[in-house]
Amino acid sequence: MDISGKAAIVTGGASGLGAATARKLSEAGVKVSIFDMNKDLAETVAAEIGGTAIFANVSDDASLDAAFAAARAANGPARILVNCAGIGPAAKTVSSRGMHPLDKFEQVISVNLVGTFNCLRRAADDMAKLDPMESGERGVCINTASVAAYDGQIGQAAYAASKGGIVGMTLPIARDLASLGIRVMTIAPGLFETPLLMGLPQEVQDALGASVPFPSRLGMPKEYASLAQQICENQMLNGEVIRLDGAIRMAPR
Repeated sequence: MDISGKAAIVTGGASGLGAATARKLSEAGVKVSIFDMNKDLAETVAAEIGGTAIFANVSDDASLDAAFAAARAANGPARILVNCAGIGPAAKTVSSRGMHPLDKFEQVISVNLVGTFNCLRRAADDMAKLDPMESGERGVCINTASVAAYDGQIGQAAYAASKGGIVGMTLPIARDLASLGIRVMTIAPGLFETPLLMGLPQEVQDALGASVPFPSRLGMPKEYASLAQQICENQMLNGEVIRLDGAIRMAPR
C-alpha cells in the first residue's frame, strides 16, 4: 500500500508504542486520528504531528461509535488501523491476598482483547465499503499482542490470556477479510521503553535490557513504529504474528 494521503486510526496513540506509530505514519504523509482516554496527552501528540485527537474508551461500545464517527468526519474512512490500546495489571491466580479478582481479569480481557476486536471489526466494516486500490487492497489492521502470549510470567494470567487471544484471532480474521482485500497482522513486542517500564528504577530497566539476547537493551517505540509502517506497505504480510523481541524468551519472573 502506498500510505501517503491515506487515513489511519491509532488506538492508545497518546503515548508509548501508539504515539511513536502515530508520529511515524504522519511523517509518511498519513492523516492520523489518535484514539486515547487521555485526551490532553492525545491533543499534545496530535498538535505535534498535525493529527486529530479523539477521546475513545475501547472497552465501551458507545464511546467507539462516537470516536469512529469523529475520525470519519475528520479524515474520511481509515485504510489503516493500528491497535495499541491496552492495560497490564498483575495478580496471581491465588496468593496470600486470596483469589485473583474476577472483575480485574474481566477488565483486562475487555480492554485488551474485546477492545482490539471491537476496533478491528468497526475499521474493517468501513474499509469494506471503500473502493479497492489498484492492487485490490482496501486496508490493513495491525494488532498489538505481546511475548506474554507465549511466555506469560507469574502474575500475568489475565494479560497473557488477553494477548494470547489476539494472537489466536489473527489468522481467522485475516481469512474472514481476505475476500475484501483487507489484511490483518499482529506485532508481539518484547521489553520496550513504554511508560510502564520507564517508570521503573533505572537499575531495573538496565537489568531488563541486559536480559535481551541481542540487542541487549529495551526496544525503542520507534522500532515498533517502523515495523508497523512496513506492514502497511508490504502487501504480502498478512495473517501472521511477528515477535519483535530481540530473541528474548521470558523467565517465570
